[in-house]
Amino acid sequence: MNWHKVNPDDLAIRSLNLWNNQWLLLSSGDFKENHFNSMTVAWGSLGVMWNKPFAQVVVRPTRYTYGFMEQYDTFTLCSFPEKYRPALQVLGTRSGRDMDKMRASGLTPIAAAQVAAPAFAEASLVLECRKIYWQDLDASHFLDAEIERHYPKQDYHRIYFGEILSISQQQEEGDAL
Repeated sequence: MNWHKVNPDDLAIRSLNLWNNQWLLLSSGDFKENHFNSMTVAWGSLGVMWNKPFAQVVVRPTRYTYGFMEQYDTFTLCSFPEKYRPALQVLGTRSGRDMDKMRASGLTPIAAAQVAAPAFAEASLVLECRKIYWQDLDASHFLDAEIERHYPKQDYHRIYFGEILSISQQQEEGDAL
């Protein structure tokens, strides 16, 4: 497998499928210090804001990853081939507070190219981001009452915008990106 840098303007993905069906792994912390946490995310967006390519993620304050997102300035988003879905299931349903879920997942953290947060050897896509904005969701701004059902504990997400600093895709020899 080979890693290839991708210009943000040239990134060709099925964004809704990526979030809805494939999921992403959000990681924050410092790989070199072995102080990081990862969680599977299925809500977010990619786009352009303030003339910068960005990834937007949401994290509930009750999640262990929230503390890492608050403490560190960078994060990564990684997508994986379907065969790694069980690993993403572990990382999305278990807490790093309670166990070594990285070991349980079987995934291999590696140094990212530009940020402190880890990437993963098995990933097919890595977005490396630097936080540029955050805001807490305010339920009084929900225009669709259906949204509130996602918050029975009123643990509203914090939204983070990260400027995409680097994009890498991995491909098998002979495969097209």
